Amino acid sequence: MSGNPLADLTATHTTFGRMLDDLIRDAGGPGFIWQLGVLAGCLLAAWPLARFIVKRLEHHHASSSFSLRFAAASLERAMFPLFGWLLVMAARFALEPMMAISVLRLALVPLFGITSLYFTFYILRRVLSGSGQLHGMLLLVEKVLTTLVWVAMALYVLGLLSDVTVWMETMRFSLGKQKVSLADILMAVVWILLTVLVAMWFGSWLEERLMRSASLDVNLKVVLTRISKALLLLVSLLLSLSLVGIDLTVLSVFGGALGVGLGLGLQKIASNYISGFIILLDRSVKLGDQITVDKYSGTVSQIRTRYTVVRNGDGETLVPNEQLVAQSVQNHSFSNTNVRVATRVQADYAADPETVIMLLAECVRELPRVLQDPAPAAFLVMFADSGIEYEVAVYIADPQNGKLGVQSAMNRAIWRTLREHHISIPYPQREVRVLSASASLQPLDDVSTSPVEVAKSA
Repeated sequence: MSGNPLADLTATHTTFGRMLDDLIRDAGGPGFIWQLGVLAGCLLAAWPLARFIVKRLEHHHASSSFSLRFAAASLERAMFPLFGWLLVMAARFALEPMMAISVLRLALVPLFGITSLYFTFYILRRVLSGSGQLHGMLLLVEKVLTTLVWVAMALYVLGLLSDVTVWMETMRFSLGKQKVSLADILMAVVWILLTVLVAMWFGSWLEERLMRSASLDVNLKVVLTRISKALLLLVSLLLSLSLVGIDLTVLSVFGGALGVGLGLGLQKIASNYISGFIILLDRSVKLGDQITVDKYSGTVSQIRTRYTVVRNGDGETLVPNEQLVAQSVQNHSFSNTNVRVATRVQADYAADPETVIMLLAECVRELPRVLQDPAPAAFLVMFADSGIEYEVAVYIADPQNGKLGVQSAMNRAIWRTLREHHISIPYPQREVRVLSASASLQPLDDVSTSPVEVAKSA
């Protein structure tokens, strides 16, 4: 080994770049067939080992979430090249003192590259599909990574990787008072991506463990998950910057600029972010609660960093977290998960109020989704112009399925019951009386009533 690391790296790449020449030279020798036989034997032995592990993984993830099953598909595909690489590596070191190993050495390159590629896909899918949905950029990133890995393997085999490395070392740029090469920038990007991906993967793993815990409150689980992910991401960025040799004191300038940005243009974003933690910590709104805020009503399905998702029959509404903290929120499930559903109806003054109240309470008692405890009840609300107004109220335990269906069933049952008992539902009536023409010609002082009189009647 020389004192120049770049020279050592170039020499190593040159040695491995001769693999194609070594393969062509060994092709006419007797050991070439033996190498092919050893390679085939290693791959045949790797197949049942890989299938055994794949079946165990499939059984383990059979009842898992979408993100786990989606990521496990890449992990399962990595098993065969992984075992093949391990067996071929063992055969190479065992046979190297006795025979040529150009075929085995060449086979190690794609086996290692494909294994690394699938493991990278596994981490990417765990991180980018954690919410149960595929991100649009995931497939594009996988295609780009596949292309880059295969190009790198081709350059490595053909012996051109050393030339590319030297060219990137010669391409230098000014960064402040320092000169950095294209290779340094590329290595920095690789380290940052690797550390961030590992941190995000560990954050997803920790989130799954926390969410499965039965002893923690739901809101506390979300808070711990978010704090741990933020800390892991911060530590990974600082570690990656240290690994590539960037002085962390330069971040003080960035921190000052970030503080000014938060104070000027990012007030709402910071407010929503902090409000999200306040909501989770004080547990005023929890997942599954039935709430009404402003003109939006529905079930809380997600509490995200910037907004809260409220789901109802019309779809999903994204309510900013600041709105849930600064405005009045009606939480129908704050102390009780049962939600009251009420409707009003008028009955004729001729009907006995006690009878009407009893009939209204009984007709909604057996409707689907209506709870018997608390029992349905009817009330006399007011004496209106056209009739007596009553209110019928029931309680349901599943407000996430909507209240309109229950209210519609109540109205239909009330209509049928009142018709069966011959109780009319009054409506406003107007009676127009037209006086005679001679009366209309009399002076206004002599007329006791107006020519046209409109009177209300029940």
